[in-house]
Amino acid sequence: MTSTTTQSATLVAATVSTGLMAGLYFAFDISVMPGLGRGDDQTYVTAMRNINDAIDNGLFGLLFLGAFLATGVAAAQQQRGGRPDAARWGWTAFALYALSLVVTAAINIPLNNQLARAGADFGAARSRFGGRWTGGNLVRTLACTAALAALGRALTLHGRGSAAAA
Repeated sequence: MTSTTTQSATLVAATVSTGLMAGLYFAFDISVMPGLGRGDDQTYVTAMRNINDAIDNGLFGLLFLGAFLATGVAAAQQQRGGRPDAARWGWTAFALYALSLVVTAAINIPLNNQLARAGADFGAARSRFGGRWTGGNLVRTLACTAALAALGRALTLHGRGSAAAA
């Protein structure tokens, strides 16, 4: 593979994986959490515990961290490849995705762990969890969506550079 082909593939991988993460977070914002919110406290807590257990798997971990790593590698490749405009958009995406990781580590994971340890008082567990978790998820959605847009711009600029070089 040529250097340009490798750069393109990495940038596409970063874009697709970031898009998948943005979509996952968005699905929670518009369907999962509102749907769970319609149920009783026990159903809400039990379902969130089950979701948290199910999502803790290798494929999700690969995507969750792989999007971040691919974005950083893509930005560095654009910079080394002489595409400073594409690199700036890549680094912007990297910073935005990093924000989603920080929110996950500071808000969502601690709340997931707290929910897992909560006792049988489902109402109290739900009230400590719901609003804060949903707010954190909204920030993740916005950060990943903005990162996706930045990667889209980087792809466009990369493509223009490739066309000019051809």
